[in-house]
Amino acid sequence: MNKREMYIEKLTGQLKEWNSQIDALIAKKEKVKADTRNEYAKQIETLNQKKETAAQRLEELKNKGEGAWEDVATGIEKIWEDLKTTLDNVKTRFK
Repeated sequence: MNKREMYIEKLTGQLKEWNSQIDALIAKKEKVKADTRNEYAKQIETLNQKKETAAQRLEELKNKGEGAWEDVATGIEKIWEDLKTTLDNVKTRFK
């Protein structure tokens, strides 16, 4: 397995993990206090949008050739970090 394939595998696994965590947050939505439920729903929507952006970039990365994938990888790192930070913030805020 080359470097590109390993990187794609790593990102795919991380995205699956985040999907599970977001699904758990969605399931927990009804247990959140009524006065914060709307804010919680907005945060989950933001997470879903960021997740979709990350998934699109991952697909773009998969379709890039050996020479061009590293350019996409640079941009994807920022998206991944943003998604991770937002997910951590939502999990912490709505415990």
